[in-house]
Amino acid sequence: MLVAENDLKRVRLANLRVGLTEFGAVWAAAEERVSAQARASVTDWFAGGVVLTCRWLAGAAVEFRGLRRLPVAPITRRTSPAIEELIEAEYIAAVTLTGNPVSPLVVDRPGFLDAIVATLAWAWRRSGPAPDLGSGPAHLGQA
Repeated sequence: MLVAENDLKRVRLANLRVGLTEFGAVWAAAEERVSAQARASVTDWFAGGVVLTCRWLAGAAVEFRGLRRLPVAPITRRTSPAIEELIEAEYIAAVTLTGNPVSPLVVDRPGFLDAIVATLAWAWRRSGPAPDLGSGPAHLGQA
């Protein structure tokens, strides 16, 4: 998915604690990395976690099995649009899962949970730097 100016215009500004331009740049970089890795048949769980989190925060419609729908929350899988209370709950759920080293999100998707926590800490809590897509682990697998 390309991040277009229209996508950014639709973002609820209350969902972000960072500038819209900065958010858009990270989101676009993550989308590009996921696409590039997929073309190389590589699954980059870290970049994927950033993408899913950004899409949910932005309320960006995604295509799934030929239908367009709103994105689901990356941890709780809620189908509700991102609003302040749900974003905070998502952040807490993600941080809580980091204490469970046997969680399938940790074991089966290396880097995925770290990406979600990093993205929400940065974009929502403004308590860390933007996720570093250059350092996220890339793992071979199905794209």
